[in-house]
Amino acid sequence: MNNNFIHKINKLSLGSACLVLLLALLIVPGKQKLMAQTNITTIPPDFVNLKQSIPSIHLDVRYFSEDNFVGSVIDGYHAQNIYITEPTANALSQVQAELSRFGLSLKVFDGYRPQRAVDHFVRWAKDLNDTKMKQFYYPSVAKENLFRDGYIAERSGHSRGSTIDLTIVDLSSGTELEMGSHWDFFDPISWPGNSQVSTQSRANRNLLAALMTKHGFKALPEEWWHFILVDEPFPHTYFDFPVE
Repeated sequence: MNNNFIHKINKLSLGSACLVLLLALLIVPGKQKLMAQTNITTIPPDFVNLKQSIPSIHLDVRYFSEDNFVGSVIDGYHAQNIYITEPTANALSQVQAELSRFGLSLKVFDGYRPQRAVDHFVRWAKDLNDTKMKQFYYPSVAKENLFRDGYIAERSGHSRGSTIDLTIVDLSSGTELEMGSHWDFFDPISWPGNSQVSTQSRANRNLLAALMTKHGFKALPEEWWHFILVDEPFPHTYFDFPVE
């Protein structure tokens, strides 16, 4: 707060000064609210284990492996589990029920993501010499542009617990439907509306988006696999408990 502002407050009555101070606090951008982080080390009661909640769902927890854009197990991922808020799991179960009638299933790559994992991504992105996974995950993007182009950020909706990365697979075999690009592929071809993918890929992307939207999710314009629960229970809280 600058000296001119303080000088103006001193000229006001006590009541007026208090009002001005209150307004000043309200005018300051709500960074503290938006950047809130809960340093909980155990799973909150509002979260569920996705596989236990929906036994038929397929999981592929790539961040608990070396098969991801970093090329190593990501901080905070200690097991092949996915956690998600209970309302998100309830909505996903409805999508799963519709797909199962046609011998299909959801396959989930990531749900809740600890803040420490996001911090790991940021550190990795700043190390421009580490490009061992570039050819498979970001062949057309210079690593120094990952922040500029929005592929890496210091905060992720995943840490709020109601964002999900997923695709559609055959229920029995687990074979993925063709989507035109693989998960976490940093390229415009991964945008849901990209017209360069095949007709079948566009149809499969539209099927996934239609079902997710029908059951309360909204899509991300840059990633066909990424969906956020519209009525997420923790819109301003970024959790950091590990995935055990």
